[in-house]
This record gives sequence, C-alpha cells and structure tokens, in this order.
Amino acid sequence: MSRYSRITGTGSSLPPRRLTNADLVAELADRGVETSDQWIVERTGIRARHFAERDVGSSDLGLEAARKAIDAAGLQPADIDLIIVATSTPDMVFPSTACILQNKLGANGCPAFDVQAVCSGFIYALTVADAMIRSGGARRALVVGSEVFSRLLDFNDRTTCVLFGDGAGAVVLEASETPGILASDLHADGRHVGILCVPGNVYGGQVLGDPLLKMDGQAVFKLAVGVLDKAARSVLEKAGLKESDVDWLIPHQANIRIMQGTAKKLGLPMDKVVVTVDQHGNTSAASIPLALDHAVRTGQARPGQNLLLEGVGGGFTWGAVLLTL
Repeated sequence: MSRYSRITGTGSSLPPRRLTNADLVAELADRGVETSDQWIVERTGIRARHFAERDVGSSDLGLEAARKAIDAAGLQPADIDLIIVATSTPDMVFPSTACILQNKLGANGCPAFDVQAVCSGFIYALTVADAMIRSGGARRALVVGSEVFSRLLDFNDRTTCVLFGDGAGAVVLEASETPGILASDLHADGRHVGILCVPGNVYGGQVLGDPLLKMDGQAVFKLAVGVLDKAARSVLEKAGLKESDVDWLIPHQANIRIMQGTAKKLGLPMDKVVVTVDQHGNTSAASIPLALDHAVRTGQARPGQNLLLEGVGGGFTWGAVLLTL
C-alpha cells in the first residue's frame, strides 16, 4: 500500500505590534530617511507589517503557530514525531530553533532540526517532511516557518527596511493512504549569493562583516518571476495536472508585482492568488504558511482543493509544492 502525507492542521502567529506604512514612515523620518505610504504601496503592495519585541524570538512565534496547528489537527504535542523549523533568524547560533521549540512545546524525544533556505525555507522543509513520512521515518510531522527579520534590517535603507516583517506559520503533516502532497520541486544556484544576503558572522564575540540585510531588488525580481514559473510548471507536470487544475496559488509574499507576474505567466487570475503581503510584508520562511493558514481559516482554501505553494529566496533558492488539501 502506498504511503503519502497530508496537511491536517494549520496555524499562525503575528507579534502584537503592528506598523502601518504611516507608522513606519514617521519612525524613519526621525532617522532622516524619507519615504511615503504611496512609494511603498506602489512598489511592493505592502501596507502594514508586524515587528516582534526585543525579547521575542523565532521559537516563541513558532510555538504559538505550532500549538494552533496541532490543535487544528486534533492532536497533542506528544503525538508529533518530527519537528522541522525553517528560519533564517534562529534564537541562537546553536542549538537549533527546532530543539528550543520542541522543549517549549513539550514534544521532547523526536528528531528536530532547522532548515535554512531563507524565503524558500518552508517549501524545503515541507518537502523534507513529506519524504520522511513517505519513507516511514515519521508519521506526524510539525513543519514551522518562523522569522524575526526586523532584527536584520538597516533602517537607513528605505529600499529594504519597508519590505519585511515578523511572524510564524505552521502545519501538521500526517501519513495518509490518500495523496496530499502531490509533487515538489527544489532548486538552488549559489552564483547569485550576493543579490540577497546578510554578509556577516560572529568571530571571537564580535561581528565580522555586515550583519544587516542587503538586496539588489531589480536582480531579485528578474530572477524570481522566471524560476517560480519553471518550478510551478515542473510540479504540475510531475502530478499530471494543468494550470487550470489549480484552485489556489499561495506564493511567497515578497512583493505584489512578483506575485502578479507569476500568476500571469501561469494564466491564473489574481482572484485565485492568496494575498497577505499587504498586511504582513515579507516574512521570509513564515510567509507561505502564514498565507496558507489565513486561506484555510477564512474559508478560501477548502478540503479537496489543489494548492500550489512556491517560494524564492536568498541563496539563491527556489521551489514549489503542489498539494491537495
């Protein structure tokens, strides 16, 4: 008998502190940095984002999202036998945020590890969890994307600091006799490391390099739309489905223009695209599970529908997952 994996629960978490564009514009003005709500909306589609407080880490946001996902699946933390956290903003250098989250959740004993693929992290983590369930290595996996990107932002650079926010999303993936995750497609191209990175590290208790986010926005945009289209078509071909079979496109919420460009290439109308970038900003590895949970809880995405998830991020990494909810 074939063994598959299905999403049985979703959850999400956003820090209480919500900054509208007007709020952020005022804060930046105090630093002598000029921008405007119109400038931000026209270029990105972002109207608000959430920032975590200083003492809140990725494991804290991930914990709330995880509890909601586990509850939605009708399970208890002790039922989870695999934890994967996708994050670029871990609580510590080590141990992994997954191990810290595991302890806070009270699910100690099962394998727990982080995946680092930046904004594609959740797609990578979901693919790994699916493979482990299919191979018999796990039955009930908790897959979390959690970020506090506000820690990495240069608030003197208006082209990047207005883009990102903090948050977490999670899913429970369970073994099933019927297909849930239909196909996945992962890629990376290290030649493009420099177009989106945080070029710093720790040495002897001091920061070497620059610990703040750097991005070549035009280069990222140009690369993103092309690779997302290819990944989407790849998973559809693997699953034997067509673009018209997709009920919802749930892309990485980076920039509304990238999302519109991707949908257009696939021949999908924007009313088939789940959009949360306007309220969340770019939450990196958290953006896809945040959007997925939003779609599920608002009734947009329903059981039996086909969802196309895709992301692209620093590395340069990209990928897609096609699933039936």
